[in-house]
Amino acid sequence: MTHSIRIALLFGILFSTSSLMGQEKPVDPKVAAAVEWKPLFDGKSIKGWKSINFGGEGEITVEKGSIILGTGDPLTGIVIEKAEGLPKDNYEITLEANRLEGDDFFCGLTFPVGDSHASFICGGWGGGLVGISSLDGMDASENTTTGYKKFESNKWYRIRVRVAGGQLQAFIDKENFADVKIADHKISTRFEVDITRPLGVSAYRTKAGIRDIKWRTVKEAEKVEEKK
Repeated sequence: MTHSIRIALLFGILFSTSSLMGQEKPVDPKVAAAVEWKPLFDGKSIKGWKSINFGGEGEITVEKGSIILGTGDPLTGIVIEKAEGLPKDNYEITLEANRLEGDDFFCGLTFPVGDSHASFICGGWGGGLVGISSLDGMDASENTTTGYKKFESNKWYRIRVRVAGGQLQAFIDKENFADVKIADHKISTRFEVDITRPLGVSAYRTKAGIRDIKWRTVKEAEKVEEKK
């Protein structure tokens, strides 16, 4: 074998090896499907949801791709019709919410936490309070997750909750407002919103817009998200 042939073979081997090393591993379709966002609102109707009979609730309509929760006296909300297949752990749910009128919470997102449930309150108690309700019998205004944020009317906010890796986390846009170790607390909902379980959204004396509701399974590597 001549020297030139040896060099050509060597470069061929190196090229083949580097090409293989540069290739991404094929993604298992089952894994990919498990982490894809699954929509819960079609943007046209409340199919899959129903209006909650709080007594004094406002009208539920769909306008320009958003569910409109009319101002209630005091509450208006929707709840998912079928709980079958709804996750209880290792998942996250997200939606966009907008305070259209009023000055109290425009998004009370109720969601499963194992065999219990909790609500993430955005804009309560006069318009700026944020927190999880309830922890150890204490609502969003009086537990360790109590926080405050200035909300603008007619502005969309991305609301997200994550239940995974033994933690309950809640975010508004990219800001983390709750990071709770589930095993350390008794988690429940306030009796006024028990009717929004297992998955529902409500607003208090406030007209609100809700859109882009979806959920996904949380991958093992992402079970706890770092605070930002």
